Amino acid sequence: MSFRTDIEPLLALRGLRKSYGALCVTDDVTLDVLPGEIHAVIGPNGAGKTTLIGEISGFIRPDAGRVVLNGEDVTGFAMHARVRRGLARSFQITNLLPDFSVLENVAIAAQARDGSSFRYFRPARLERRLNAKALDALQLVGLAHRAGMPAAALSHGEKRSLELAVALVQEPALLLLDEPMAGAGREESAQLLNLLRDLKGRCAILLVEHDMEAVFALADRISVLVYGRVIATGRPDEIRKDEKVREAYLGEEAA
Repeated sequence: MSFRTDIEPLLALRGLRKSYGALCVTDDVTLDVLPGEIHAVIGPNGAGKTTLIGEISGFIRPDAGRVVLNGEDVTGFAMHARVRRGLARSFQITNLLPDFSVLENVAIAAQARDGSSFRYFRPARLERRLNAKALDALQLVGLAHRAGMPAAALSHGEKRSLELAVALVQEPALLLLDEPMAGAGREESAQLLNLLRDLKGRCAILLVEHDMEAVFALADRISVLVYGRVIATGRPDEIRKDEKVREAYLGEEAA
């Protein structure tokens, strides 16, 4: 898939910097995510990838720089305000309500997105419209047949798919995925890869992932983060050939 670089980015990061004491975790990070694009961020452990996701989502406030979502500077906005403007995320560690059903987990997310009362969980089970939206999202990720099960009873891969349904029911323009393949076995990883491939074009995706096979199979562009700095951005074939990237991170994986 080819992208025009002259179009307005859906997400624009400009000079993001975050330090904890003397440790600079993100260092002048500048990159764009274009509409409909899967843009992967890769790098070694400790490169600052999860901190970067936190800065984009509003969980972490940067010390400097800007986060611009769909043309609006949202740097000072809380997480829920960014969700309202079309951003959703999944977490590196599964973040579900284990004692609630699969359907309830998604319906509650739909309820929050619609601005319904969030004082009690019970109303989400009673609202047919929310349940219909939740079932649509579950159908999309292949979990409709698990709707009545408690989330705790799902396999690891199914929990990852449920997290995607929770994110997708929020109708995001931009989906942040923080290591969706983490902890998945080979078969589960293949299923998640196919699911993400099917979602391609539904919304823009910023993908943080260690699984290089998945990254190179899915990404339209890749940014490489090393010691908090972006050392290269380009198409997968360009990243494979980049000597700086090979030396700093990919090594023999790019061969």
